Amino acid sequence: MRVRDLLALGAPRLRLLAAEEELDRQVGGVMTTDLQDPGRYLHGGELVLTGMLWRTGPADSERFVRTLAAGGAVALAAGEAEVGPVPEDLVEACRRHRMPLLAVPDDIAFGTVTEFIGRQVSADRAADLAALVDRHRLLVSAAGGGGLDAVLDLLGGDLDLDCWVLTPTGAVIAGPADRLGAEDRDQLVRAHLAAQRQRRRPPHRARLAGGAYSLLPAPASAEHEAPLADWVLAVAGDVTEWTAKRQQLAENLARLVAAERHRRDEGRRLRRRLADELLALLRRDADPAEIGRALYASSAMAARYEGPDPKSPAQEASWLVVSAEGTGLPEGAVRAVLEEAVGGTTDRALVAGTGAGAVVVMPAPDGPQSAKTPAAEALRALLAPLEAGLGSEGRITVGVSAPAAESGGLRGALEEARHARRIAAARIGRVCVAGPEELASHVLLLAAVPDEVRRAFRGRLLDKVIAYDLEHQADLVRTLEAFLRSDGSWTRCAAQLHVHVNTLRYRIGRIEELTGRDLSRLEDRVDFYLALELA
Repeated sequence: MRVRDLLALGAPRLRLLAAEEELDRQVGGVMTTDLQDPGRYLHGGELVLTGMLWRTGPADSERFVRTLAAGGAVALAAGEAEVGPVPEDLVEACRRHRMPLLAVPDDIAFGTVTEFIGRQVSADRAADLAALVDRHRLLVSAAGGGGLDAVLDLLGGDLDLDCWVLTPTGAVIAGPADRLGAEDRDQLVRAHLAAQRQRRRPPHRARLAGGAYSLLPAPASAEHEAPLADWVLAVAGDVTEWTAKRQQLAENLARLVAAERHRRDEGRRLRRRLADELLALLRRDADPAEIGRALYASSAMAARYEGPDPKSPAQEASWLVVSAEGTGLPEGAVRAVLEEAVGGTTDRALVAGTGAGAVVVMPAPDGPQSAKTPAAEALRALLAPLEAGLGSEGRITVGVSAPAAESGGLRGALEEARHARRIAAARIGRVCVAGPEELASHVLLLAAVPDEVRRAFRGRLLDKVIAYDLEHQADLVRTLEAFLRSDGSWTRCAAQLHVHVNTLRYRIGRIEELTGRDLSRLEDRVDFYLALELA
């Protein structure tokens, strides 16, 4: 009940003396006291009843009201039976501290006020409990019928609570996608993954331009060991500032999302088995017809759950193979990550596990957008948010094949994807992706060279130049890169670096002195180019 309800309900007969603007405060209980300092007994939300026996002068009123305000009391009711009318200094103190002050007439017992408030608070709590039980029933009904979207719609309409369920790469599983832009989703999942990596206790909080959000993980089960693949429940607002009842609702919703995730993962078991069987066929170079039948079985199963008329392998324009490997991650984590990532782009992807890695066979994207953006580049952008969840030792390296026009070409596409992944592994970064277009370049040769040989080659050419830069801030490495990109053109390189040509000649001369190489020779330029590619 609110403080104003004590006046509006008409019983008992109380008079308002101060702080009319604060009458919407919620009354959670009653405390009767005549102690000079009752602060230690206040827990917040109380209406304090007092006979004013603590008052010996005006200074006592200020001290008493200040103590009530600090303790979280919502109102003061002063009885006039013992000391007469409420003194003006107490009224002024309540005004200063914005504390509602009610006068209790001398013919009204404190017990009557306490009993009245107790009945009202109990009735309010009973109504809240009934509403909570009814809401829980509706949530369960919605989850069984319309899935997570129905649950989130119910919460949005009934409680004005905006929620979204996101994959770790920022795709929307449920919730009003039009009310949470791609950039905001990217920031939210990155904040969540970073908090998970730091092992912070949820709910995690993030603040965007549109306000605060609370983030709760929704793993498939307690044994789930791939936090990079967890769904994320994003709730508009800071849950930690909510009432305990509303916080419990958010926690129960996270459990409901986790249960839906578990149900979905259980449904993936057959698909995972088909993916593992297909990978086994590719590894033993099985007959193309047998591979085609395995692909058709996966398409038929997808159609069973997603739509009619499964496509035969011949109807698919082409297939891509993706090879991925994880470092510093639990076994099975990369498979779970890729299932979540590519699951939002196609329902016909097969993701097989290879211990620390995974292999994906999926229809190649078509349409005008796929022509503009190569598959490797699109996958790199899709996986980019995962960088926030990888520690200093964690890495995911991915290789993508060129499209295979028929099932018989998948064996070669698998090898191509593996070679591309080796190129990605030679790069610096937490999430690295290489595509088939790089297999025809010098990068393929560099990836095949042992690590210690590559380090020694790079060191012989660049270590002295890097050391000189560190000591003199001479910018020689950047100058060398620009000179090679400009095909040795002095004027173009100087313009690109915004320096005079004589300054450029001095820098190049210093590089040649430090390394004993001649940058006018093609062979030496090639060596420097390759050394920079290994950086």
